[in-house]
Amino acid sequence: MIVVHHLENSRSQRILWLLEELGVDYELRIYRRDPKTMLAPASLRAVHPLGKSPVISDGQRVVAESAVIIEYLLDHYGGARLRPQAGSDAYEMYRYWLHFAEGSVMPYLVMKLVFRKVETGPMPFFVRPIAKRIAQEVGRQFIDPNMQQIVAYIDDWLSTHTWFAGAELSGADIQMSFVMEALATQAEVMARYPRLQAYVDAMRARPAYQRALERGGPLQLQP
Repeated sequence: MIVVHHLENSRSQRILWLLEELGVDYELRIYRRDPKTMLAPASLRAVHPLGKSPVISDGQRVVAESAVIIEYLLDHYGGARLRPQAGSDAYEMYRYWLHFAEGSVMPYLVMKLVFRKVETGPMPFFVRPIAKRIAQEVGRQFIDPNMQQIVAYIDDWLSTHTWFAGAELSGADIQMSFVMEALATQAEVMARYPRLQAYVDAMRARPAYQRALERGGPLQLQP
C-alpha cells in the first residue's frame, strides 16, 4: 500500500488530493512541524535523507518531489485519468504547468517568505534598520514585479481555460493547487484577478479536495 509521509500544512497536501481523485487506498503518516522553527521533524529523514515533504513509500520504493510523485502515481495507478493523451496540445500544457509551479512560481513565493522573516525577525537593534531596508528593496525591485507578471500570466491563461491543461482536471492542477492556495491568501490579488478566485473556488469545491483536507488537516498559509 502507498504510504504518504505528510507534513502538516505543506505541499504534500496536493498528493493527498491526487490520491483522493484517483480513489486509491493509502496510509497516511502525519508529521508535525516544530512549533518554534516551523521546520519538519528530524524523523522525516528516516524516510528520505533530506527530511522533506512530500514523499511517498510504495513497497520498498521511496519517491520524493511533487511532480515526480504525481507522475509516478499516474503511471502506476492513474490509468488514463488526470493526464491528457500523449502528443496532444493538452498534454504539452499539462507538462508545462506541472513544472511551472515549482520552477517559476515557488522560488518567488519562498523568497517573499524568507525576506519577510528577515524584515520582521529578531536581530541586534543596530542591524535591524539595514536588514529591513534591504528586505523591502529586494521585495520592491525584484520579488514583487516578478510575482505581478506571473499572476497576470496565470490570470490570462485562466481566461481561456477551465483547468490548467484545458477543459478537464489533470495532474497539472494538482501541482498548481499549492500555488493557487498561496495566492488566495493575498486579498488584493484575488480582488484584482477574479478569475483566480473562481479557479480556487472550483478547486476547493471538488469532493476529493475536501476529503484530502479532512484527512491531512487544514492548509493554513501566510499571506
